[in-house]
Amino acid sequence: QVQLVESGGGLVQPGGSLRLSCAASGSIFSINSMAWYRQVPGKQRELVAAIASGGSTNYADSVKGRFTISRDNAQNRAYLQMNSLTPEDTAVYYCNAGGVIYYSGSGYRRLEVWGQGTLVTVSL
Repeated sequence: QVQLVESGGGLVQPGGSLRLSCAASGSIFSINSMAWYRQVPGKQRELVAAIASGGSTNYADSVKGRFTISRDNAQNRAYLQMNSLTPEDTAVYYCNAGGVIYYSGSGYRRLEVWGQGTLVTVSL
């Protein structure tokens, strides 16, 4: 099986920074895309940033210029550097890995995986 574990969430004051990390584990051969989503109660989960295996990125308009997504393909990790945080960034942040090729014991399989989420709270 493949698992994603996020870390780095917490409480930060407005204007502050946080760095989220996502680690994928399992018999992984490759991961196509990695992304960060966020969700607040009562709203749909939204894409924050995504990065392809080749390094191309895309961001939600609301975080452009403030957030930076990166990945370490060798370590199957992704990161989200969040700067100039505002209370509107408060949410549970989820890591997503798409197009994960892994060895299941009976052959290679492809799936999409979500992490359990990490809470980011921006408040005084």
